[in-house]
Amino acid sequence: MLKKFDPNIMAFLCNWCSYAGADLTGTSHFHYPPNLKAIRVMCTGRINPLMVAAAFRHGADGVLISGCHPGECHYMEGNYLARRKIFVFRNLLEFVGINPERLQMSWVSASEGKKFSNVVKEITEKIKKLGPLTTFDE
Repeated sequence: MLKKFDPNIMAFLCNWCSYAGADLTGTSHFHYPPNLKAIRVMCTGRINPLMVAAAFRHGADGVLISGCHPGECHYMEGNYLARRKIFVFRNLLEFVGINPERLQMSWVSASEGKKFSNVVKEITEKIKKLGPLTTFDE
C-alpha cells in the first residue's frame, strides 16, 4: 500500500507583512494545508542562505520565503536583497542536484490573508508533484 505524501514545507516570513498576512489568514478563517511550518524573521533580506540549506538538510521538502511587496519593505530594500539572494541560491540548489522549484518566493502584505492561503496551497501542490526530497540527486 502506498503512503500518501504530505510535504514538509518550511516558511521564512517577514514580520511586518507576510507573518501578519498569515495571522490574518487564520483570523479570517481562510483554509490552507497544514504542511507549512512558519519562522518569523524581521526581514527577508536578513535570511542567510545557510538557513535555507539547514531547512532542506533537516527534512524540508520545500522552502517558502515571503515578504513585503517590492517598494514596501519596512527596512527599505530588504525584499530586493532577498530576491537577489534567492536567485543565486536557486542556481546553487540546481548545481547540487536539488530542483530549484523547491525554493519559492512570494510577496504577501499584512492585508492579504486570502493571498497567503492561496500561496500555501500552490506551493504545497508544487512540492507534492515533485515528491519527497530524499537525496540530493533528484
